[in-house]
Amino acid sequence: MDLTNLLGDASSDLTALQVGLRAVLVFLFAVALFRLLPRKSLADTSVIDLVLTLLIGSSLSRALTGNAAIGPTFVACIVLAALWIGMGMLAMRSEWASRLLKGRPLEIIRDGKVDEAALRRAHMGRRDLEQKIRGQGYRRVEDVPLAYIERNGSVSVVSRE
Repeated sequence: MDLTNLLGDASSDLTALQVGLRAVLVFLFAVALFRLLPRKSLADTSVIDLVLTLLIGSSLSRALTGNAAIGPTFVACIVLAALWIGMGMLAMRSEWASRLLKGRPLEIIRDGKVDEAALRRAHMGRRDLEQKIRGQGYRRVEDVPLAYIERNGSVSVVSRE
């Protein structure tokens, strides 16, 4: 039995066994692919990391359900991963590319005063900001000396010390 018969092709109705085998292959491929990517891709999510994850997930789901052939889908995922690595390397070497691809931090609080315009640019509400500040041990925004919304959306507080 050849591989096409075993896994089915993108144009045929798939049996339960074929979908099961595709699931195993897609899972193993996804785990291997994400293990090869730098660890930062999952721990410090930026827009580019999210886009990569969505595109790969969408592509692999089509291969899993038989809406796309497995081989070309795996190749496309490898190309996406290589593109992500290349953009990451470019961002490390160029401040301009880093800002373009990953953004820049926004100063959101200085001396206990919230920059409302920066808060709007970040599409963050006052209550969300207060929640993130409390998560860092501050009761009130007025107690925060300096805070930034980082490129990945987290809030960092810089103490006076």
